Amino acid sequence: MSSPWTRLVDRRGVADAIPLFIPAIPFGFVVGLAVTEGEMPMFIGWLTSPIIFAGAAQLAVVTLAGTASLWSVIVAGVVINTRHVMYSAALAPSFRHQPRWMRWVGPYVLIDQTFALTFLRADRPPSEFRRYYLSVGFFLWFCWQITVALGMLVGPIVPDSWRLAFAPAVMFLGMVLIAIEKVPQTTAAFVGGSVSLAAAGLPDRLGILVGAVAGVAAGTLADYRFGDRPVRRVGVAA
Repeated sequence: MSSPWTRLVDRRGVADAIPLFIPAIPFGFVVGLAVTEGEMPMFIGWLTSPIIFAGAAQLAVVTLAGTASLWSVIVAGVVINTRHVMYSAALAPSFRHQPRWMRWVGPYVLIDQTFALTFLRADRPPSEFRRYYLSVGFFLWFCWQITVALGMLVGPIVPDSWRLAFAPAVMFLGMVLIAIEKVPQTTAAFVGGSVSLAAAGLPDRLGILVGAVAGVAAGTLADYRFGDRPVRRVGVAA
């Protein structure tokens, strides 16, 4: 007989989310370090994790707080999170058949990794999709809170190569190597991560936005050319 935990949590979703969160660990440590070095009181800085739950936007808010105007902080966060509008549009058909509470709660945990995993399973029945989506999203949410808190404790020992400019690109490229299975999604993630890395020096974290736009454009072209063709992996039949 299944336990309440089994009925509520999709264990496959948690298992899928674990390798996708690994590349985000250095980024979480960097955000934690930024909290300790920022102008915000540390507790308020940590609260940006559950309130914002979007690593790049959280990093911008933490680093700009106290050194820029309120409107500059808000605009930076909104610009960086523009890609979430595209994620929402792609998942809208799946959310259309969800109960009202899901349409309110679900977007809260819609981040890059959540989208990468759940978009590939958007054709599941509504109840299965909902359980998988929430299992992935809240597992990532819980891990992010812990990682940022640990970053506040051990952030000062994070190597310079993991610092602010390159952590988002490392996370996006890690998504390519671990979990993306279709040619368009792989192309979008690879191009987005590469462009984010190349544009890491742009001010106000604009490299992330440039990378997101480039990734969407490349993914659209790949979808037109290859459709849903799976990525060939070593030792795995395509």
